[in-house]
Amino acid sequence: MGLLEGKNALIFGLANDKSIAWGITQAFHREGANLGISYAGEMLERRVRPLAEKVGCEWVEECDVSKDDQITAVAEKAAQHFGKIDVLVHSIAFAGRDELSKPYYQTSREGFRNALDISVYSFVALTNAFHSILNPGASVMCLTYYGSVKVAPHYNVMGVAKAALESSTRYLAYDLGPEKIRVNAISAGPIRTLAAAGVGGFRDMYKHFADMSPLRENITIDDVGNAAVFLASNMSSRITGEVLYVDSGFNTMGVQLGAKEEKSE
Repeated sequence: MGLLEGKNALIFGLANDKSIAWGITQAFHREGANLGISYAGEMLERRVRPLAEKVGCEWVEECDVSKDDQITAVAEKAAQHFGKIDVLVHSIAFAGRDELSKPYYQTSREGFRNALDISVYSFVALTNAFHSILNPGASVMCLTYYGSVKVAPHYNVMGVAKAALESSTRYLAYDLGPEKIRVNAISAGPIRTLAAAGVGGFRDMYKHFADMSPLRENITIDDVGNAAVFLASNMSSRITGEVLYVDSGFNTMGVQLGAKEEKSE
């Protein structure tokens, strides 16, 4: 019997088969969850529907999380289809190309507002919209990155947004704790996703990560999927308000020696 047998799990933010959300979807399917998938816009539908079919997911809904009426509508549809929800996954982030290529101090007001609205407020709004149909013991989670607490060059306003997302995770955990609803974040190491493609210098960072992390290897969407299963399952029933790093230990490193220097000592 799978760890998520009988649990209803909704995953927001699936874009394609490279998405972290796809790694989570596959892992949830493997562990027996009843799945629901939401995607961002019409353009993504042709990629998302075949993936949903692969995991036998019948509930596939579009939702633009920058619009409150769409969030309300999708929550109502979920209530009609599933009744109650046990797992809610937010795998959504956005920043304009300009914001990820220019210096951070040149961030536009509109670019800042957009990044924070879509990457952070949407997590709060989804939690609020689904609050009334979350079962006691439900698990809510979002995806973050180490650029929230340290400078990751070119990550810019997304780093600021992820810091706000992690803070939101703690406040939501406090609010929902009395109802035994848990709220956590997974901080994933760099993965070659659609979102990562927009970050300047990503290729160099990806290589550096594998050279410098204690485990000396990059992570995969499957690694994140397995961590998400743990946070979604009853095995993590006393864990809330946490940021779980799935990054081969990279975040533990202070002084980073070059790979060559290290070998020569």
